[in-house]
Amino acid sequence: MHNKIGSLPVRSEPSARPISRHHSASYIDRVKESLTTRVSKFICAIFLSLLLCLGIVFFILWISLRPHRPRVHIREFSLPGLGKIDGFETSHISFKITVHNPNQKVGVYYNSMEGSVYYKEKRVGSTKLTHPLYQDPKNTSLVEGDLRGPTMAVNKDRWKEMGRDRNQGKVVFRLDVVSVIRFKVYSWHSKMHRMHANCYIEVGWDGMLLSRTKDKRCPVYFT
Repeated sequence: MHNKIGSLPVRSEPSARPISRHHSASYIDRVKESLTTRVSKFICAIFLSLLLCLGIVFFILWISLRPHRPRVHIREFSLPGLGKIDGFETSHISFKITVHNPNQKVGVYYNSMEGSVYYKEKRVGSTKLTHPLYQDPKNTSLVEGDLRGPTMAVNKDRWKEMGRDRNQGKVVFRLDVVSVIRFKVYSWHSKMHRMHANCYIEVGWDGMLLSRTKDKRCPVYFT
């Protein structure tokens, strides 16, 4: 009797599947796209960095070259004869101011300058203060004014008002200094600006400037 040996099933190895050309091309495209994105981001980062650096440089230049308004201070102011009843007939006002250029690299041209004195917002006199001048950076100029004769407009009634204020301890005036200026940065010149400096002044019984308003800084603005 012969034993029949059953045949065992043999597992065949799966055949290697060929790589699809479509998948290979898709992978290459993704790699290219990734490289392109990285390069684009790198270029954008460099461009933004350059913009930032240029912005900082321009900001520093703007801060250092931006013109600042001149600074005006009242140094002296007097109205002799304030206590005299008929003092208005020979009255005169004299004053001194300083004009300072606070800029480090910007010069200032003063094409004209005029000073007007007001009492209770009524003008009592005005005069031209200086000839055209140029002021270097960080420079201070002394400007003097004198009102008398035809430059004064004080009548008897206004003089009495001043006398009443004097008896109460002080007389308040306003000095309005009007200048036509332009700025100079190297060889560049700005347009003309009309500058006002308002100096509020208090004089005592002797017609002299009170100490609390001496060397006071006058507000400056452009119109």
